[in-house]
Amino acid sequence: MNQLEQLKQFTTIVADTGDFQSIASFAPQDATTNPSLILKAVQKDTYRHLLEQAVRDHADKSTAGIVDHLLVAFGGEILKLIPGRVSTETDARLSFDTPGIVAKGRHLIALYEAAGIPRERVLIKIASTWEGIRAADILERDQIRCNMTLLFSLPQAIACADAGARLISPFVGRIYDWYKKSTGLEYSGADDPGVQSVKRIYNYYRKFGYATEVMGASFRNTSQILELAGCDLLTISPELLQKLADSSATVERQLSPALAQAADLHQLTLDENAFRLMCNDDAMATEKLAEGIRAFCADSVKLDGMVEALRNA
Repeated sequence: MNQLEQLKQFTTIVADTGDFQSIASFAPQDATTNPSLILKAVQKDTYRHLLEQAVRDHADKSTAGIVDHLLVAFGGEILKLIPGRVSTETDARLSFDTPGIVAKGRHLIALYEAAGIPRERVLIKIASTWEGIRAADILERDQIRCNMTLLFSLPQAIACADAGARLISPFVGRIYDWYKKSTGLEYSGADDPGVQSVKRIYNYYRKFGYATEVMGASFRNTSQILELAGCDLLTISPELLQKLADSSATVERQLSPALAQAADLHQLTLDENAFRLMCNDDAMATEKLAEGIRAFCADSVKLDGMVEALRNA
């Protein structure tokens, strides 16, 4: 078996792309998107028709309303190619607005259900701010499943699990980027700080009996992926999926519920004050969360601009 096939024995594989035509050959279970991936996709001739159709069919809607239909159109196309779930992101500009996130999540699910897609096949992606986590708590009670993204620290992960979030997406590569830039050092294998962060979160969840799924995300190389073999899910770009498929080197399981029991971890209870203080004490997590929200906001503005340009053409 190649490395991708071996990895699938331990971990659910998720495709991280807006380019759904590249998904089928890797046979992932789930797929994820974000504003940057959707923006990149609609600039290609292959997918521009989805943008044009959304503008044409929903000309009476606001720009934000048209974008919502576009996101659901992409999600619907992706779901034709996978057996599992697609993650669709809420507007990053709502990251500190609990009622706004809740309203957006309910609206996106309503659009999916109107298109004949059951909510069980959709995860609503939300930034792991305190406000976003509170929104997830509300949405999960509505049976709307949430994928908590832009997650860089154990306190974020604990708060998400306490809120009952279905899934979290800790960002391996962005943590690696920060430490590489901060220290000037190269990291590989088990010494990679991004890998260490996800292992710590996974072990915490499994040791203390949380049901929330852990999906490692934002990979820079296949080494990071292989070090997390056994994680509940891993969301991987088509480029790295191809590299795994092209290699026949042995893959060994690195994470399991049994191994987690031996982890030297203590269970924490976090209220809002403790959460904010612990996140503030982590310079990497604070900076990468803010940076990620800014980047997704900027790409959302660009996507709005493309919609408005078509409306006015």
